[in-house]
Amino acid sequence: MLAAGTFSTASISALVIGLPVLVPTLRDEYTLSLGEIGVLLASEWVGTTLALLPWGLAADRFGERIVMTVGLTASAGFIVGAAFAESFGALLALLALAGAAGASVNSSSGRAVMQWFDASERGLALGVRQTAIPIGGFVGALALPPIAASGGSEAAFLFLAALCALGALVGGLVLRERKHEEELEVASLLSTLRDRKLWRLSLGSGLYLYAQLAVLGFAVVFLHDEHGLSESRAALAVAASQVVAMGLRIGVGRWSDVVGSRIGPLLRVGVAISVVVAATAALASGPVWLLVPTIALAGGLSMAWNGLSFTSAAELAGRVRSGAAIGLQQTVLGAAGIVSPIIFAALVSATTWHAAFAVAAVVPLAGVLILRPLRQG
Repeated sequence: MLAAGTFSTASISALVIGLPVLVPTLRDEYTLSLGEIGVLLASEWVGTTLALLPWGLAADRFGERIVMTVGLTASAGFIVGAAFAESFGALLALLALAGAAGASVNSSSGRAVMQWFDASERGLALGVRQTAIPIGGFVGALALPPIAASGGSEAAFLFLAALCALGALVGGLVLRERKHEEELEVASLLSTLRDRKLWRLSLGSGLYLYAQLAVLGFAVVFLHDEHGLSESRAALAVAASQVVAMGLRIGVGRWSDVVGSRIGPLLRVGVAISVVVAATAALASGPVWLLVPTIALAGGLSMAWNGLSFTSAAELAGRVRSGAAIGLQQTVLGAAGIVSPIIFAALVSATTWHAAFAVAAVVPLAGVLILRPLRQG
């Protein structure tokens, strides 16, 4: 169950993390400004945000297997459409639809882990499941530049569509529902969606996401434009960050199991993100040999928190309502995903890369302040 959920999630994550790698290619094909690049990176989050909660409710009602299979199959179809988009507007719409359909994996695969693992091992299990995102990102960062170089964005999108179709097949063949005696009630769902702790967790996590999207969303275009790296070489920094993220997601998940707390490690990770992104800001004009490893570390560390937040959301609601709780939490993150790249691109245009990264370093500290009361809760 864990392997199937991880693989299927990785298939759509290759699009989420891989899209920034395609930015230089898409910029040339559609003649995009930096502001339009921000809108492009936000587009897939628009559909995701609108669909996450409905998918979560559907997973609670119909089970994770059917939700994941239907969603990923539809996402593959929309990505095929994006491969042949004739205008920038059509590309944005199709990416938004692909994100909406692909959002099915967030609640379904997370809910599957909640069903099959107990609390003492859930942090590690969801940490492993959350490595799906950097695994997909790693594949995208390595595979997409050469594919795009030989066949343009059309070939790259068709490759991503094939991954989603394969993820749908694996999810459909392997995932199984684990039945529990507790019944799903409308009143309990409404209680979950009104939970102040869940909202606080989601809002604080959304501020962490800003730093992640600032670093990973713009690393390739930043290194390409400001430091003259080729697209393939710049993408290696993203690939390296995904390797770091894989290890950290598993490590902090296990750490949270050992200490019996998700929030304590989540707070410490937030402070660490701020420190490393601040180092990225300080080195924005520095030597490439030092800047690239710093970006890789910042990108990896900025992804380390997600499994902890994901697990906390599911545990606040319990097994039966975990799909709804994950859907709500991911919806808030989706909203942050829409505005973050647009804000960051605007900051770069209005100021400098130094200043924009410096702001990105401060934002997670605000998330720490929001999350801190949960530690006593």
